[in-house]
Amino acid sequence: MKIALITGANKGIGLETARQLAKSGGVQVLLGSRDHARGMEAALKLQGEGLNVTALNLDVTDPASIAAAARAIESEYGRLDILINNAGINPHDGTTKVSEQRLATWREVFETNLFAVIAVTQAFLPLLKKSTAGRIVNLSSVLASMTLHSDPTSGIYDFKIPAYNVSKTAVNAWTVQLAYELRDTPIKVNAAHPGYVKTDMGGPSAPMEIVDGARTSVALALLDAHGPNGAFIHMGEALPW
Repeated sequence: MKIALITGANKGIGLETARQLAKSGGVQVLLGSRDHARGMEAALKLQGEGLNVTALNLDVTDPASIAAAARAIESEYGRLDILINNAGINPHDGTTKVSEQRLATWREVFETNLFAVIAVTQAFLPLLKKSTAGRIVNLSSVLASMTLHSDPTSGIYDFKIPAYNVSKTAVNAWTVQLAYELRDTPIKVNAAHPGYVKTDMGGPSAPMEIVDGARTSVALALLDAHGPNGAFIHMGEALPW
């Protein structure tokens, strides 16, 4: 039985990722949520579908919460096989101009989208090293791609959402650095672009359904030994950095 932890998993892509991982068979899914009541509600919903899912209180911006969650998993399972850093935010402060976005917004976004990913990964890495095939999946976005943002013919050229985009570019850079460190271990580290999905963040006009938005994370979480390490992936295809 593999043990998987998904952060920010009480709704949206995180919840659907939990559902698909649990349906894959042989995976005990820990549904991380900073709001314990909502996490319990989501876990009960999936349990009602006959799935092996348990709620875990985890606020990724709170060091004490991260440490408590790591202790709980170590005590209960002794290891972690899959970590999906799914939690993320994209607050709107009234401007998309990079020169005008408030510094407070940059700090808020980076705190959750980058620093929390690093903090959570560092806390759980000792447990992942006890796995025979650890997998770390960092939720990124095609909007992180510097190659596409600098190409006037690209479909995302005009989608400049400063703090969010740059935070995800930083997540990609962190992914590459960590993948290099772990290259000679059984652990694989990859970044996933879920797609433009109908979530609270993507909005109702997004072209992809949530069920499809979870597929890339699930595939990277279940990679075999021949799968990529240090890659930026959407639906099995590599994206340009």
